[in-house]
Amino acid sequence: MKKGVPYLDNFRTIMYGVVALFLIVLVGGIGYMIIEGYSFIDAIYMTMITVSTVGFREVFPLSDGGKLFTVLLIIFSFGIFGYVITSITRLVVEGALQQSYKQYQVKKKIVKLEDHIIVCGYGRNGYQACIELQEHGEKFVILEKRDHVVSRILEDPNLLYVQGDASSEEVMEVAQIRKAKALITALPNDADNIFVVLTAREMNPKLKIISRASDFRSDVKLRHAGATNVIMPDRIGGQRMAKLVTQPDVVEFVEYILLQKSKEVKLTEIECELMSDENALKTIQELNLRKKTGANLMGLKTPEGTYIFNPSPQIKISRDDKLFVLGTDEQIEQFKEVLKK
Repeated sequence: MKKGVPYLDNFRTIMYGVVALFLIVLVGGIGYMIIEGYSFIDAIYMTMITVSTVGFREVFPLSDGGKLFTVLLIIFSFGIFGYVITSITRLVVEGALQQSYKQYQVKKKIVKLEDHIIVCGYGRNGYQACIELQEHGEKFVILEKRDHVVSRILEDPNLLYVQGDASSEEVMEVAQIRKAKALITALPNDADNIFVVLTAREMNPKLKIISRASDFRSDVKLRHAGATNVIMPDRIGGQRMAKLVTQPDVVEFVEYILLQKSKEVKLTEIECELMSDENALKTIQELNLRKKTGANLMGLKTPEGTYIFNPSPQIKISRDDKLFVLGTDEQIEQFKEVLKK
């Protein structure tokens, strides 16, 4: 198993100990058969009571060579025997077996993921991103290497995670990077985010990558590395505080639409790829989307990347455009159906 993917570490630890113990018993049995001339059964029995230090008397009186061999056997086997017993006890008493089973179940679910989102880092920003993704019903998996943070992730049985270094290709493979649709890297260190972006972009060229940045100079580096968008929490926080002074109601209104939990109305983006040939020749006014669906067309993005806010009724919508629509779930679904007809 590759380093950084420890869902079966506990079983592997015991396996190594059991193998070492088996070799000690085998060497001990052969040694007593050669030195003392014991039968196979007597040799194995003598080895076991020696390794386990239970205090039973030897099968037959030992020669000087046999006594010296027994001393060496005790020295080499005592630590191994204690290690195996301690590991098994920890599995049973501390519930590590149950945790390992949960990790195994999580890995089985991750293998089946497609069109999901990978979130690197479960700090303040990563945690908030996961909450938002959950509320929007998105499938996602968390990459986190810190043990105390993983313990916090385990408190929520619905969270899928991989413990390991997010910049490692092996860890990315486990998270199904090649089948993912997006990646959010919210690590506290900009250099770590750059490594994650480089790794992710190389493994999945079509991936949408959103990266956190602390330093303004990291913005350009992250974009050169392959980030689709770069978010600076400090800049956003400062802008929001200033806007709350100059335009408090506007800020609260926009945040209510974007961050509300009631889902009475939402602002969403709609691809126009499935628009019918007939509708592709019509203007916004001719489509009459507001009257037919009740949803509002707030803006659109052209294939060249230009944003048009509050578009004119005379604009024609093409299949390559992306629309920004405000409405309820029902209105938005009806909006999509009207475009297809």
